[in-house]
Order: sequence, then C-alpha cells, then structure tokens
Amino acid sequence: MSDHPQPLTDIFFDSFELHPDLLAGLHAAGFTRCTPIQALTLPLALAGKDVAGQAQTGTGKTIAFLVAVVDRLLKQPAMTERGPADPRALIIAPTRELAIQIDKDFRAIGAGTGLKSALIYGGVDYDKQRDTLRGGVDIVIATPGRLLDYFKQHVFSFRAVEMMVIDEADRMFDLGFIADVRFILRRLPDRTRRQCLLFSATLSHRVLELAYEHMNEAQKLTVETEFVTADRVRQLIYFPASEEKIPLLIGLLSRTDAKRSMIFVNMKVAAEKVSRRLERQGFAVGMLSGDVPQKKRQSLLGKFQRGEIEVLIATDVAARGLHIPDVSHVYNYDLPQDAEDYVHRIGRTARLGAEGDAISFACDMYAQSLPDIEVYIGQKIPVGVIDQALLALPPPRHRPAPATPYVEEDDGSIETRPPPRKSPSRHSSDRRPDRNRPARPHSSSHASAPGQRPVIGLRPMR
Repeated sequence: MSDHPQPLTDIFFDSFELHPDLLAGLHAAGFTRCTPIQALTLPLALAGKDVAGQAQTGTGKTIAFLVAVVDRLLKQPAMTERGPADPRALIIAPTRELAIQIDKDFRAIGAGTGLKSALIYGGVDYDKQRDTLRGGVDIVIATPGRLLDYFKQHVFSFRAVEMMVIDEADRMFDLGFIADVRFILRRLPDRTRRQCLLFSATLSHRVLELAYEHMNEAQKLTVETEFVTADRVRQLIYFPASEEKIPLLIGLLSRTDAKRSMIFVNMKVAAEKVSRRLERQGFAVGMLSGDVPQKKRQSLLGKFQRGEIEVLIATDVAARGLHIPDVSHVYNYDLPQDAEDYVHRIGRTARLGAEGDAISFACDMYAQSLPDIEVYIGQKIPVGVIDQALLALPPPRHRPAPATPYVEEDDGSIETRPPPRKSPSRHSSDRRPDRNRPARPHSSSHASAPGQRPVIGLRPMR
C-alpha cells in the first residue's frame, strides 16, 4: 500500500492519540501521513461525531473510517446488552469487491489489535459465514442482502452495534439496496448511543436526506470535485462517428502500449462487440458485467491484477468499489449518461495519487451528456484530434503463448465453446451401419431403384 505515491497532507497519524496497537498497525502497513479526506474526517470521527464524507474511491476514505472504528472499539467497553454473537461495529458496502477490499485493509492495519472480523457477502460459503457470525466477532463487513438473511434467522442482532459505516452510499441507491440500509438503521441502538459514518464519492440530495434522517447531527465534509478529478488524471475527449469508435480505440491502445487499461461501456452488447474486436487484434481481454458469477469475477480481476489480462472491459457494475492498483488508462468507449458515473469511472486510474489518463469518446449517441459532465467536474475537457493515421487499423499483434495454458473464463456473455451436438435418437442409432461389417449379399433383382429406400436385413423371397 505504501508503494504508490499519495496526495498527502502535513497531518500525521501520530498526532491523533490513537491506540498504540492501531498506530503500530498503521505504521507496519506504511501509513504515516493522512490524505485530505483522512485529515478532514478523523478529528471529528475520533471525537465520536457522526460524519458524512465525500471523496472519490482511492483517496483513502476506507482507512479513514477503519481507523475511527478500530480506535473506538479498542478504547471503549462493549455495551452491556451485547450477546455472544452480537457485533460491535457494522460496515456495509454495495458490492462484494468493495467489501473484500475493506476486509483486506482491516486485516492490514488491525492484525495486532485482537479484534475479530467477519466478511459477509452472497454467492459463496453460506454455512461457513453463518458459523463465523455465531462464533462472535467484533466487526462485520458485509453487503446488505446476505447480512439481513442471517439477521432474520436470528444468527445475531444489532442491539450492541456502537459504530455503523455506510460506504458508497449513493451506489446503495443505484443498486436498489437503500430499503435494506434503512431496515438496518431502524434496528440499531438509538442514535445518541452509537456513531454513524457515511462515505461516498458523491453526496447527492437523496444521500444527504438519508444522513439527516438516521444520523446524529452529521457533519458534512467534502473534498472538492476539482481536486478529485483533475489533479492527477489527464483527461481527453474525442468526437468520433459511431463507425470510427472501434478503429480509434484500437489505434489508441496500440500507440500507448498500456499494460493495464479499463474500457467502460454503457451496455453489455457493446462490451461483447468491443471484446471480440480487440481479441482479433491480439489483445488479452477480459469482460466484466453484472451477470458474471462471483467466482469468475474474482478470477477475471485476479488475472487483470497479475497482468495476464491487459484490457478489462466493464459496464458500470465495476465502476465503483473495485480496488485495482496501477491502472494506467481508462477509456470511456461510451460516454456515461450520468455525470457522477464519469467521476467514478475515471477514478479507476490515478488512485492514491498516482498519475493516469482518462480518454472519452463522445459519439452522436452519447455526446449530449458532455455538458453536464463538464459542469459537474467544473472544467472543460481538452479535445483530441482524430487523424486518418489514428484510424488506420494496425496488423494484429503477436501474443506469445503463456508459460501455463491460458484458459479463457466463460464470463456468461460470450460463448467460449461450441454448442453441444444433439444426441442421435434411439432409432437412428440402431440403424447406423457398422462400416467394419461386410455388406449382406442380396439378389440383384431386389436392388433398390434409383431414389427408392433400400430394404435392409430381409432375405429375398424364393
């Protein structure tokens, strides 16, 4: 985590009088100075105040709320009504990938604290996760659906939750989880007895309404949008015709020679089209959409992080919550229709202060979104010039065979194997001739007439 340059402030974690075990974990993980969102959040959060913080994914907000949670649990006793299986802190995230990353960060900074956590999300390990909760943990990191499933089975209760964190709150609305979030908030202890932290890359009106309804005089903290999008991301936009988008994309990918690029599209059918064309050009491509099973999603992301896949094509389901370091280029093959999604997409590059490039295509179908995007980010995006040399398709790249056989994952949308043959019917199977068996002799007088089906297995009449 410390290998990447960060936009740091002059505020040190040592200045906050953190619990010694937590401070040791931060130093061991490479954290010494705060990012802007951490410097804004921690003075209030560590004092027990409710906070609604706005910052882009990748600027350190996960560490901000984890530090507040861990410090409180280490310094304060649990509520007297806590049962053996009741957690003290609850962190909910809209996607499995984000929950997994939060758990990974907690294990990095909290390894020496003695606090136990449970990672709860759907699709895998149902009985194992339930047994972990029954065994008792201090912190639950979860997606809402699976968590409520266990709650309604009375595996645990919310009566002793003293800290609640909602990460990517606006994404909870987008994915339809907000009813589950409200259900959880209504079953927590009274707002004067627990602390609530809410974080998101954007704080829309509906998110703030949620905060004011369920939080205790929440303090709104904002990292300015100009800093979020423009400080280290080099943005560029092209205006291609629809038929020029594929050649332009291939030309740009070939010129930049980027080893780890993400391409965002608005619809799955576009992802399939782009994937096929790039594969024909010799790129190692993976495709991530909403209907890919969880294990295959994790396999694709692992290959992308290891460099086995150099281009990852994704719909907006992957735009938020994915922690993928060293993404050098983000391409908006389709300009997003929502300005907030633009911020989330380009946030896949320039994470934690690294530099990156965000290149967008404004074709006739989606160009109408550009004015809203530029108003939202507070700047005009520079325009790139399309020349004929950029549109000329280069010869397909030679991709050397990997050391181990590369097996393309079936991502649920692109057929990777031929369809199964139809099994022959019983009657046709019975009649299939054995080519090794000599033909049965028969009289030439009974040979079949042209166009007439021969009679097999009948002796000629005498």
